Formats: sequence, C-alpha cells, structure tokens
Amino acid sequence: MNGLDWAVLIGYFGVMVAIGVWSHKRVDNVSDFFTAGGKMPWWLSGISHHMSGYSAVMFTGYAGIAYTYGVASFITWSFPIALGIAIGSKLFAPRINRLRSRLHVASPLEYLKNRYDLPTQQALAWSGMLLKIVDVGAKWAAIATLLSVFTGVSLNQGIVITGAITAVYCTIGGLWADALTELGQFVIQLLAGVSMFVAVVLKLSDQHIGFLGAWDEPALHGHGKPLVGPYGTVFLLAFLFIKLFEYNGGMLNQAQRYMATGSAHQAERSARLSAILWLVWPVVLFFPMWMSPLLVHAQKPDGSDSYALMTEQLLPHGLLGLVIVGFFSHTMAMCSSDANAIAAVFTRDVAPVLSARARGWGERSGLVAARVTTVVFLALSMAVATQVNSPAFKDIITVVIKWVAGLMGPIAIPMMLGLLRAFRRSGPTAALTSWAAGLLAFWLVNYPVNWNVDGGVPLQYQVSVPLAVSLVLYVLIGYLKPEDTPERLAVIETVNTDGGAALAVPVSSGAGDDAAAATSSGGDVS
Repeated sequence: MNGLDWAVLIGYFGVMVAIGVWSHKRVDNVSDFFTAGGKMPWWLSGISHHMSGYSAVMFTGYAGIAYTYGVASFITWSFPIALGIAIGSKLFAPRINRLRSRLHVASPLEYLKNRYDLPTQQALAWSGMLLKIVDVGAKWAAIATLLSVFTGVSLNQGIVITGAITAVYCTIGGLWADALTELGQFVIQLLAGVSMFVAVVLKLSDQHIGFLGAWDEPALHGHGKPLVGPYGTVFLLAFLFIKLFEYNGGMLNQAQRYMATGSAHQAERSARLSAILWLVWPVVLFFPMWMSPLLVHAQKPDGSDSYALMTEQLLPHGLLGLVIVGFFSHTMAMCSSDANAIAAVFTRDVAPVLSARARGWGERSGLVAARVTTVVFLALSMAVATQVNSPAFKDIITVVIKWVAGLMGPIAIPMMLGLLRAFRRSGPTAALTSWAAGLLAFWLVNYPVNWNVDGGVPLQYQVSVPLAVSLVLYVLIGYLKPEDTPERLAVIETVNTDGGAALAVPVSSGAGDDAAAATSSGGDVS
C-alpha cells in the first residue's frame, strides 16, 4: 500500500463515522435503534440483509476453498443461501415483520416468552449471544489477517482498528447507521468486485488464456466440478437446510432487517431482493478466486491468502485501496449488524430478568443501555478474535463453518418454527429439549465421537447432525406432549395474519413506551 491506498482507506472510515453521526438524528428510542422504527424502505432492507451476510471470511476462508476446489465454493455456499432466503421470503419474512408490527417487540427473541415460557427464552438468548461473540470474533480475525497482508500491522492491531471504527458508527446510529453504511458498502463492493474481475480477465488474456478456456488448464483440473472433496451432496443439502434457518433470522441480525420494513409484504420483497443478489453477485466475486491457481501460489496450506496475494499483484494503487476497503465493508457490515442484534437481545430479553432496574428503563435509559451493550459486545468479540487461531478454536474457517453452522440449528429451530402454525403443538418442553439435545449432539459429534473415528467425522455430519437432532425432537415431542394452550395459539395466530388490532403481549423488558401494544379481542396472552 502507498499513500493513495491509505487515503482511500482512511476516507472510507471517515464516511462510515459520518453516516453514524447523521443516523443519530433518526434514533429517538429503542425501537428506532433496533428496528429503524419500521420505517426502512424494502429495497434498503434487502440490500442491508444481503450485505450483513458477508464478511472478510469470504476473501480468506472461502477464497481458500475456491483456490483448492473451484466452483464448489459457490455451489455449496452462496447458492444454498440464495435458495434458502427465497424460500424464507414466503415462510419467515412476513411473520418476523409481524413480531414488530403486531406484537410490538424490538428483539427477535422477545416473543418467545409468550410463545413458550421465560426459561426457553433465556436459554435461547444466552446461547445465541455466546455463539455470536465467537462468530464475530472469527470475522474480526479474518479482516485483521487481510490487513496484515497489505499493511504489515499485527493481528491484534488490525482487530482493534476495525472494531473501534465499527463501534463508533453502529453505537451512535443503531440499525439506521448499519443499513445506510451497508448501502455505501454495497456500492464500494460493486466497484471493487468489478475492478478485480476485469483485472483477472486481462491478466489471463496476457497469458493467452481465454475466459472459458481457463478451465482446461492443468492447474484448474477438477475445479469445474460443482461438488468435490468434503463439499459433496450431503454437505450441500445440510448447508441448504442450515442456511434456510440462519439467513432468515436464526442468527438474529437478518431477522431485524425483516422487522425494520413497514409491512409483511415489504419484508417479503426485501427477502426476494436479497435472494437475487446472493444468486448473481457472488459469481462475480468468486471468478477471480477460481482463477487464482493460474496467477498466484498461495503461501498458506489452505490457500486463504490467495486472494490477497492476487490483489496485490494485479491492481494499481488506488484500486488496491478500494478492494481493501471492500474487504472492510464486508466484515464491518456483518459485525455491526450482529452487534445491534445482540444488544437488542440483551437489553430486551436478558437484562430485565437479571435486574429490576432494567425493567423500569424508559426511552432514554433504554437507549443508553442499548449503546453500552453494543460496545461491550464488540469488545468481547474482539477479545475472542485474538484467540481464533488457538488450539481451542483452530483456524478461521473452522470457527465459521463448524462452530457457527453446527450450533446455530439448536438455537434457531424453536425460534423459527415457533412462528408457524404447523408446529403449534410444540411448546416449552419440545423447545428446551430440542435445544439441549442439539448442543449435546454438537459436542459429541465434534469431539468424543470425532476422536474415536478413523479420519474423524466428515464435516457435513459435524454441522448437520445437531440441527437434525433438534428438528426431530422438536416435532416429535410436540406430537407426543402437545402444549398448544389458547395463549400460545393466540401468539401464533397474530404473527400469521394481517389486519385487526395488535395482540397485547407484555414484552420481557417492560421498558419504554415503544413496547406498548393495543389490546385485541383475544385478550392478554401473558
């Protein structure tokens, strides 16, 4: 990097902070901070939903998969995400929007107290927060790894720099700041991605390698196969099922994008836009990664440094800075949205249970608590990031694929399926049992069983077994021990229908006027 690249990078950081300051004017209460007051346009919500699913892990971990296996990186990652979101646009997006518009909640987990009971809500809230700390920690480590390649700063210095900038804008401006910065980051990503695509095509042309003929080169032997190595059919099906839940709200931050739109119909349109972007845009981003074996020799065994090395070699200064900004935009988009989601869960679902004072928070005190919680979450995730390459966590891609994908299912199953009429018989017993058994299955498959199987348990089973266990138990226990009380049925009916008065659900925080709900003819469901 030279002075021009640094100017681009510093200018980007300045713009992000400026957006946060501007967004501060639009945040008057907790509802504005966590769900944009339900005033976000569907197209902005859709772009924000799309961007909040990326991180620099794509340019490290998935770049390594693309370097090693080729197009399997797209077929087993962004394609199932696109398909999962498309399905969720009908199945989950409208119902999640009604959590805000009809139940008047600001956290995706607030409704669980009335859908199940308080212990279920707390179990999912605590486990979700802890998992997110690890997840975001992996993403800080990923962007710091890239930063070290370009600038020579240490891993810990890179984590502090990116975390501090993110903390400023997302703490000041809440979800509005997140969405608006993600819009800007999408534009930057578009310019950077196209620049890299063109640079790779021109470099291949210089070597007399055609756009399509590249696949016949010996270095790309087998790279055109859609399913290869550990990324086979079972992995694809497992990942599709996981992403159906994860990217439609199971990891909380995407749920907020659905909640932020003005209506259930707009939430559905938002999800469809995100699905289209996931289907089309990653192809442009992945193409240079697929061609990377023809252009660079990765120094790391997993190939995770291949994209960074290629960028340094192919792009002139200025454009190099733009692509580096693109790396930052991915990670900062996801981490800021995660921070906002976890702050919502803590201040709305957890703090009121721990403290009587929290139950009395008004608009101002609740907003202060939300901002403080955001900073604390970011600090904890940054601390975890310094340990990502330790023996406990392994490397970056292991954390993201194994830990996050494997542990997400047990948390998401009760939360997401609890919205649907088809699972109305499943109550707190089914929810808690499926959650606990799923976590136990993750530990067994990844550690005791893995240690005693020759070659270890295949990756697809490590990530899919916990979700499968949770799903089967959730359905089976609901059938054997139905707990569909009138109060719980009223909650389900409210999130499945539009029109009429909103149901009066006493949210768990008891904080602020934004939690107030109108009384329906069905009565109180507490």
